[in-house]
Amino acid sequence: MALIVLGLLIGVPVIEIAVFIKAGEIIGLGWTLAVIVLTAIAGTTLLRWQGLGVLARAQAALDRGEMPVAEVFDGLCLLLAGIVLLTPGFVTDAIGILLFIPPLRRLLGHWLLGRVLASGQVRFSGRGPGQQTGGPVIDGEFREVADDEPAPPDNGGGNPWTDRS
Repeated sequence: MALIVLGLLIGVPVIEIAVFIKAGEIIGLGWTLAVIVLTAIAGTTLLRWQGLGVLARAQAALDRGEMPVAEVFDGLCLLLAGIVLLTPGFVTDAIGILLFIPPLRRLLGHWLLGRVLASGQVRFSGRGPGQQTGGPVIDGEFREVADDEPAPPDNGGGNPWTDRS
């Protein structure tokens, strides 16, 4: 894992520099810099627009009593997309733009979930909505009593909450 991170830290800047040089040769320095600035602005705008949508969907899922797993994954993808779009470079911009496409995020999510489940390193547990916790169930009846209504007569059973003999 450390070698992968090291490879990315060295490889991505080298690739970006090579693409910068080639883009500068083809479209010129001014246009190259303009495209980099425009992608950062577009990325920020897309991040805000889609991020608010994901936040609204997550809130709706919570209101329904569901875990917003897909929305959390979408939020993480959008965060990563925003980071790489703000990083100068054409390759990172392409990755960021791809992460803004919802069907590609779903494909990525399904692929990652399949890999995580296939690894056998993750276990899920918990209870769904409406499931019992395993504690005691207390069944009883009640009757509304008005403040001015006299208390019912004691039937000799006593009050278990106040009689501590």
